[in-house]
Amino acid sequence: MTAARPRLAVFKFASCDGCQLTLLDCEDELLALAGSVEITHFLEASSAVLAGPYDLSLVEGSITTAEDRERIRDVRRQSRRLVSIGACATAGGIQALRNMADVTEFTRAVYARPEYISTLATSTAIADHVPVDFELRGCPINRSQLLQVIASFLLGATPALPSSSVCVECKRRGTPCVMVTQGIPCLGPVTHAGCGALCPAYNRGCYGCFGPADTAATAALIPRLRQLRMADDAIVRTFHTFNAAAPAFRDVSTGVGERPA
Repeated sequence: MTAARPRLAVFKFASCDGCQLTLLDCEDELLALAGSVEITHFLEASSAVLAGPYDLSLVEGSITTAEDRERIRDVRRQSRRLVSIGACATAGGIQALRNMADVTEFTRAVYARPEYISTLATSTAIADHVPVDFELRGCPINRSQLLQVIASFLLGATPALPSSSVCVECKRRGTPCVMVTQGIPCLGPVTHAGCGALCPAYNRGCYGCFGPADTAATAALIPRLRQLRMADDAIVRTFHTFNAAAPAFRDVSTGVGERPA
């Protein structure tokens, strides 16, 4: 008798779908993956849905409604392993900017009938609501890293991804530091590796798409950004983008406000 293939599910919450598209963009690798697993739930790719349980669930998006808060708990109950993918799922995404303001004001500004909008006051990561077996960073995620994570879990292993900063990636590809050589503000020293140092390779500073590095010394970077003539409000805005709710980036406004006497 042929052994049953592992069951893979992909779920979406509040997001732009970009991380799910990364999986679809795997092209040749996706064909091999589809032959190794049974894709039971992936609405971005197919309307066919099979009930759980699932051996591995990939979850994109943040939790922004009471309904989704309950739905992610149901997904967790049905999943032997659960991996959150992308900045929205791991740090609340760019929509977590609502966490720093009044969401009621936002809904009034955007919707003609805000009384019909039901939403939470915050946008939060999947791990804030259920246990997560692994978090894959990025906006969007790295295709090779995604395949490595899937393969690792299917083989019963823990994914081994780099925990270094983007600066290490610049060194590996021989890209001169844009802060040192051109005076361009860059979040590379405090940002998690994974993008391949794409922006510095094109003479642009890192935007922090992959979130804080494991040992992100944001407080140490702030004086350097000031030396590059960045105003304090610009520094705060630079950190408050794709991973605005990640603690190391979220709390940078406190460090900006603490100037030496």
